[in-house]
Amino acid sequence: MPAKPKAPTGLLFIFVTLLLDVIGIGLIIPILPQLVLSLSADPAAGAFYYGALFSTYTLMQFFCAPGLGALSDQVGRKPILLVSLVGSAVSYLMMAFSPSLIWLFVGRALAGIAGASLTVASAYIADVSTAENRAQNYGLLGAAFGLGFIFGPAIGGLLGNIDMRLPFYAAAAVSILNAAYGFFAVPESHRLENRRPFTLKKANPFSWIALLKRYPVVMGLAVTLLLTHLAQNSLHSVWVLFTEYRFQWNPGQNGLALAFVGVAAALVQGGLIRVIVPKLGERRSVLWGIGISALAFVFYGLATQGWMLYAIIAFGSLGGIAGPALQGMIASQVSPDEQGAVQGALASLMSATGIVAPLLASGLFAHFTAPSAPIIMPGIAFFVGAALLLAGLANTIWQFRRHPAAAQPAPPVLQR
Repeated sequence: MPAKPKAPTGLLFIFVTLLLDVIGIGLIIPILPQLVLSLSADPAAGAFYYGALFSTYTLMQFFCAPGLGALSDQVGRKPILLVSLVGSAVSYLMMAFSPSLIWLFVGRALAGIAGASLTVASAYIADVSTAENRAQNYGLLGAAFGLGFIFGPAIGGLLGNIDMRLPFYAAAAVSILNAAYGFFAVPESHRLENRRPFTLKKANPFSWIALLKRYPVVMGLAVTLLLTHLAQNSLHSVWVLFTEYRFQWNPGQNGLALAFVGVAAALVQGGLIRVIVPKLGERRSVLWGIGISALAFVFYGLATQGWMLYAIIAFGSLGGIAGPALQGMIASQVSPDEQGAVQGALASLMSATGIVAPLLASGLFAHFTAPSAPIIMPGIAFFVGAALLLAGLANTIWQFRRHPAAAQPAPPVLQR
């Protein structure tokens, strides 16, 4: 059997791809509200369109992730990643030149399609990883997101002070540069003998139900992923609302705190995870990580002073060991010729939480901070998030008991 492609070069490309994707997203965060308002005369309508733009991005990821993943099972990971990077560049340019809100939405929709390539990146990692380094390699995903959200908003704010549309040009440029690097320097990870024909049925965003049923362990652990992502997306949705209400934080203070989140995530998932997961093992890493995250959510909701959040962020970041370990376990259960399809199915499922969680969390916050609320509880979304995490923890324990050999790799694919 041919050897796996050299992991360092491929992993560096995946890391840089995700890093630049997140930086590209972060670049436009500080100025996107201004651009929306400049294209909408009504401030109230502008706020609605701003939220709708983020929903558009998530919806497109939901519908496109399975198709991109399944397509990469046939043509390889590299072509899909390169096309996605070019698509991201085009989307940023469309938004930069947008003369109206309609073009802004079209650009955002294209960005969501290109952003669905996260599933292909996950499959690439599975292709080049071994049982020993799988969880550590998936930790690069978290490290890229952490670093991206440190630098992206800061750079975007500086460029936005020069020209409101300049961050979009910068985001397009970094996407093109990474596409060029990937084209010339990165090997394909998906071996020819593991290729699988693409069908439209596999591109169905709801096909994950039938697909995951073939992998009982993956189906069970997908419930944990769903619950944990609901909790995390809820936290992201109300963070600024919560800190402004309880601590009267301004945008600068929130920016510093979010940068600290990025630093902590990068340290844990880019470094500590390589020490912790091998010592604890994937199973215990998942359990400890989810438990730590649940406790951190409770602390967030109970915090009475702003400085406390920094201590909680540092503690809660250790919960980041759960995601890569869980992804590693899932990847170990899937045959090589279906990694892309399964990762796409999971990415589509997780994208759905980005639609539901913001509505749930912001609704809870609004209800429990209103003058007519039966009890004033601005941290209610964090408490609900903790409950979701605990439900995920209980489900994981149950799945481990049902499938004692869950950490064992899938059998080799049979030649057809």
